[in-house]
Amino acid sequence: MGAVCSCCAGVLIILGGAAISTALVITRLIRGQRPVYRAYRQYLGRSILLGLEFLVAADIIRTVAVTPTLDSVAVLAAIILIRTFLSFSLELEITGKWPWQTKKTPSAEADPTMGS
Repeated sequence: MGAVCSCCAGVLIILGGAAISTALVITRLIRGQRPVYRAYRQYLGRSILLGLEFLVAADIIRTVAVTPTLDSVAVLAAIILIRTFLSFSLELEITGKWPWQTKKTPSAEADPTMGS
């Protein structure tokens, strides 16, 4: 049951984040703030990252809740590797640096249109 809730939460976070990101960008367009493409990518990327975290948690719970077999653990490992790669790729797209880098590189965070 917990895995299903986490899975649904992950999907809802991604869908809700996409809707909120779209609404924020439409608001920025109405106000005449341009460019909005980079801001939209950053907003959307953050919601996808958060949703992926919930989906990974759901997979871990599902694997532990059911009697773990070598096959289920191998599938879990593959899923986590793929989602970790996606998370790192999204992090690079959003911030312009890998998670382990300390020095910032020019990126979306430096975008003056983001209003941070």
